[in-house]
Amino acid sequence: MLALPSVSAGGQSVSAFTPDPIVAPSPEGLPDIPTNFDRATEIERDPSPVARDNNVEGAFRFICQPGQLNWDDPIVYPGQPNASPHLHQWFGNALGSALSTYESLRRAGESSCMGPLNRSAYWMPAMLDGRGHVIRPDWISIYYKRVPNSAPICGKNGANCRQLPRGLRYIFGFDTKRMTDRQPENLLFHWKCVTPQNSYIGGQETRFDKLDCPAGNSLMVTLSSPNCWDGKRLDSPDHRRHMAYQFYDGTRPDAVCPRSHPIIVPQFTIGAVYAVGAGERIQDWFLASDRMVGMPQMPPGSTFHADWYGAWDEPTLKTWTANCIDKVLSCSAGELGDGTIMRRRAGYTLVADPRLVPAPPRPEGPMDAMPGMTGMKK
Repeated sequence: MLALPSVSAGGQSVSAFTPDPIVAPSPEGLPDIPTNFDRATEIERDPSPVARDNNVEGAFRFICQPGQLNWDDPIVYPGQPNASPHLHQWFGNALGSALSTYESLRRAGESSCMGPLNRSAYWMPAMLDGRGHVIRPDWISIYYKRVPNSAPICGKNGANCRQLPRGLRYIFGFDTKRMTDRQPENLLFHWKCVTPQNSYIGGQETRFDKLDCPAGNSLMVTLSSPNCWDGKRLDSPDHRRHMAYQFYDGTRPDAVCPRSHPIIVPQFTIGAVYAVGAGERIQDWFLASDRMVGMPQMPPGSTFHADWYGAWDEPTLKTWTANCIDKVLSCSAGELGDGTIMRRRAGYTLVADPRLVPAPPRPEGPMDAMPGMTGMKK
């Protein structure tokens, strides 16, 4: 398990914290911060040729391991440690915290996503077993995709296709600021039960207590990010409206971006896999965001969402965008499409170890108890 970060992640302190700007200074985002290690040590030759994708989109995939747990959210509560109303499971940058900025993420932190070439921070609500434990996912898949820049749609209605701008950040999935709203536009995630043979038991649900998923199988959730950017802002007041999803307008066969968000950027799909242990029932499980003090109790899994704060090594980002995406290749396991592959960090495994860990309380002190968890503070 990766070490938990200190409050002063990346050498910052609360008093010295300065949030990143909202408006992008250029179409590429924030100024580039070069990698401060020998990136050649993190790239290996890829002995297998990368196949061309059979779809109209290029693909870039890799696997992450679970990282730290904390009550921080540098997008919603920047500079405010332990301010989130629910516990987060992080992956990616091991120093992700409330004090994270593009600069702090770029300058420091090992990564549970292959290695430090991807110092981006990803986080989502922690999974709880109702007995005081966090259930760590065995692994998390990340699957970036986008039409190539040569696609006709990239030149229509003022749109163009770009790589991810530096310092972009956003939230997608269920909006916990609107707990009592139906918000069908955000229920884009699906829970399913996966067997060891990689087949499904039953169908897909937006709440997992309806699934039959006996011990020995795995509970999996998938959610795709928005892929249309307004080209101006790296964040927005609700941390969502600077981004949008492509949609079908009925006038053409392909999906289009809204005119307000004309820039097509790579979309990524998160897939998190949780093993079901002996004697466990997923009907007893819930996400930390399903049961927040002072909030309505929600059905298990119904509040799933994810946050992302981009901090890729720029040459690596350019390489997989130019090759895997724009050449419509099917890159997997960190293949960069140019005959090289990202090196996996030491200790890489597809089994969480440990799988169950005590649910950490907020450091400030106790809070009113809630079902399945104690020592939490609003």
